[in-house]
Amino acid sequence: MAERLDEAWGAVTTLATGPRPDGSAPGSIRPLFAADPARFGRFSHRADGLLLDLSKTSITGEAMAALLDLARAADLEGKRAAMVAGEPVNATERRAVLHMALRAPGSAGFRAGSEDASADVGAVLQRMQAFCASVQGGRLLGATGERFTDVLNIGIGGSDLGPAMAARALWTPGCPMRAHYLGNVDAHAWEALRPGLDPRRTLVLVASKTFTTQETMTNAALARGWLAGALGEEGANAHLAALSTNMKATADFGIAPDRVFPFRDWVGGRFSMWSAIGLSLALALGWDRFARLLAGARAMDQHFLSAPLADNLPALLALVEVWHVNGLGYPSRAVLPYDERLARLPAHLQQVEMESLGKRVTTDGAPVGRATGPVVFGEPGTNAQHSFMQLLHQGTTPVPADIILVARPDHPHADSHRKLLANGLAQSEALMRGKTAEEVRAEMEKAGTAPADIECLLPHRVFPGDRPTATILLPRLDPFTLGQLVALYEHKVFCLGALWNVNAFDQWGVELGKQLAGAILPELEKGEPRSGAHDGSTEGLMREIGRLQNKTTGG
Repeated sequence: MAERLDEAWGAVTTLATGPRPDGSAPGSIRPLFAADPARFGRFSHRADGLLLDLSKTSITGEAMAALLDLARAADLEGKRAAMVAGEPVNATERRAVLHMALRAPGSAGFRAGSEDASADVGAVLQRMQAFCASVQGGRLLGATGERFTDVLNIGIGGSDLGPAMAARALWTPGCPMRAHYLGNVDAHAWEALRPGLDPRRTLVLVASKTFTTQETMTNAALARGWLAGALGEEGANAHLAALSTNMKATADFGIAPDRVFPFRDWVGGRFSMWSAIGLSLALALGWDRFARLLAGARAMDQHFLSAPLADNLPALLALVEVWHVNGLGYPSRAVLPYDERLARLPAHLQQVEMESLGKRVTTDGAPVGRATGPVVFGEPGTNAQHSFMQLLHQGTTPVPADIILVARPDHPHADSHRKLLANGLAQSEALMRGKTAEEVRAEMEKAGTAPADIECLLPHRVFPGDRPTATILLPRLDPFTLGQLVALYEHKVFCLGALWNVNAFDQWGVELGKQLAGAILPELEKGEPRSGAHDGSTEGLMREIGRLQNKTTGG
């Protein structure tokens, strides 16, 4: 199998280092459209109304065939089957990976070893639904007898980014409650939120599987103190719920057992929006809309599990990324949602992808020997066009981009939406086409520019083009299509983990900083670093912080 896989990687590398039979470079895109006017039809794919257009990448039929062969050589389908079967594909933590069970019916039969994962999910969802009905129906009231109007979710990472992104994307004034998210331990975040909340009407969710996450518990203590200051200690308890598995710690914090909603170890944090971690969404959006979010993700799950690789959207998106990262050496990717409601999608995808794929060893612990996850960044269009898009158009290294378009808006301003779509389409076309020196010269001559000015300005106005984009088109943005979109990227991550042979479901890289912060904290409290405990820079910075805080630091 290793020899077969090496051959498949070799075939992709050979095609990516070119040249092509027509003499064009393997990363060029513009000649492909000139040679094949029907290219869009051959390189666009659909699933339940979502369209993925890969035609504005440099993938050819021959390159796609080699990439699909690589997927088979890497046993992508076999690894997918192992994940669905509940095998411990997260090998370093000896855990199953079953986020698909979170949006599947109870009859789906997902199992994690001897555990009936589907039944467990069903039981938690029933409790969540009943809790939401009690809150939204006014049967569960605050300490002063008033209805809850706001829900504050306190978490970090996967317990914050996904729900915060979805709430921003889907909330409307007609929704049952307002949702707020507190993730950063920087208390400026709490101070910015606090004035807009009424403690008598705010329900606080503390989201931490272990109920020991430093940032989350620090913020939870601030929020509990705020509640207690207005409502008393017992009154504060009436405004608390937890998304956790640590029943003792939640009880010690004052949270009743029937207000604790668990999620299992086979749910990774960055894939947990569909679990109890999504309770803030169910409360804010309403249960029916939360159920539709799950249904959209489930539809993408079924597509991922059943569609042939050659028409499988998550697999194709992953294979194009392999072409860009490993074939052409592009180290980053931009995510450009042309919809303001998706402003937090790039941040969510940063965690889903970079925490999953930022790995330097294979599942066996050997060096990977090739690049893995690219740097992911982004902003909504059209804002991005006036910030970093200059680099995408004329920078020295091509940056592939995912452009996400929504055909129909949920507002009456048709002209604004046409301009938004026009900009999104224009950016993908401009990145692909560029503008040659000949085109620039002709344009300037037609405008009557003096010959000397043409020669001076021409190099600055040339766009190299051949900058790849993948376009995702949604008919509209609603809970179902958002569920599809997020699940598409989740499955893309699985595929890349399989292709690169890395564990996409652990995250040891976040631990070292936490350990060192735990050692530094008491020293900051004392205002004196332990001599020789840190490098000279860290020790020097600690002393300078102490000086600026008017602490006695010695030395």
